[in-house]
Amino acid sequence: MPSILFVCLGNICRSPTAEAVFRHKALVAGVTVEIDSAGTGAWHEGELPDSRAREAGHARGYSFKGQTARAIKDMDFETFDYIFAMDSRNLRDLTKRCPAQYRHKIRRLLDLTPLSSERDVPDPYYGGANGFEYVLDLIEAASDAILSEIT
Repeated sequence: MPSILFVCLGNICRSPTAEAVFRHKALVAGVTVEIDSAGTGAWHEGELPDSRAREAGHARGYSFKGQTARAIKDMDFETFDYIFAMDSRNLRDLTKRCPAQYRHKIRRLLDLTPLSSERDVPDPYYGGANGFEYVLDLIEAASDAILSEIT
């Protein structure tokens, strides 16, 4: 069973959204996969995902049940088969921290969606509701690409 970790800065907007979206899409596709999310920082450790992220996700049928923010752990680099960074900064931070033998597991999420001009999933935290909708659009497309790759 493949395992996937989605990573953003604080694990309250983008990576929990990616976890919720991919969990739903994998379930619908009948794909068994271990899914989790984390942040490169621990500022929001133990908090629920951002209420705006949850509201936007719920409107599209995604569940954030059981999710609380956590920081990435050293063991995650060994444990997970795929580690998807939401943006270039997260990619850089993960690559610096990751032992050399596991760096091949780390990728930027939107590198899987070549039709998109975006390379980074923008952080919607300081923006309005439209930012959360756009993040969902990007993550849905990337989730479809991940499913294609692992099946």
